[in-house]
Amino acid sequence: MPAMSDLARLLAAHRDRFRPVIPFDLGDGGFVVLDFSESSPDFVRVDVNDAVGFSELLFSRIRAAEIPVGIGRYDEDRFIYRHSPLFDGKRERRSIHLGIDLFVAEGTEVMTPLAARIHSVADNARPGDYGPTVILEHELDGTRFWTLYGHLGRWSVLHLEIGAELVAGESFAEVGNIAENGGWPPHLHFQVVSELGGRSGDYPGVAAPSERARWLALCPDPNLILGIPGL
Repeated sequence: MPAMSDLARLLAAHRDRFRPVIPFDLGDGGFVVLDFSESSPDFVRVDVNDAVGFSELLFSRIRAAEIPVGIGRYDEDRFIYRHSPLFDGKRERRSIHLGIDLFVAEGTEVMTPLAARIHSVADNARPGDYGPTVILEHELDGTRFWTLYGHLGRWSVLHLEIGAELVAGESFAEVGNIAENGGWPPHLHFQVVSELGGRSGDYPGVAAPSERARWLALCPDPNLILGIPGL
């Protein structure tokens, strides 16, 4: 893991200020941490091109939990990106996950963890992409940063206005379904970004292994906001 960035230190210092991004208490445990790595005993034989079958298997694991949430880890080298050419690179395939995934039922509310301004909204509709995506802009102790919310419901983001202000804990979107979220089991991809680099409505959520340190420095651990124990 790269050295803690300035933004990561700031987020760590304000852990008690953040509100949930979905309507579940992730601090109490009871959820399922899912393994999408090459060595996973759970999903390595799954055909991820079969989005419906993949989703059914994944949620069968989650249903047994006290809290119906599955967790997909940050900084995980994942095999599941093999199903889409979106992750092909000229030299190597992108496979390092830069956010945390929260696998929940479609239609689950998505909230902002702290006061925000709606920076941008886009429908990244290519197979394997984010689908409907929202980027929020925040300021904390004079530091500006962004949070990204991917795989949302298409209708749930139509009302959003660029520049609109949100209060901490305010609901602004819903988790989308397989048909609209890029072809994935329903989940929220939550990512923290320190520098957008001029991007709008989109930002890489997966990095090449050789560039891991650079991208993790730009995108610190979202668990500094989510506060999920054991990650």
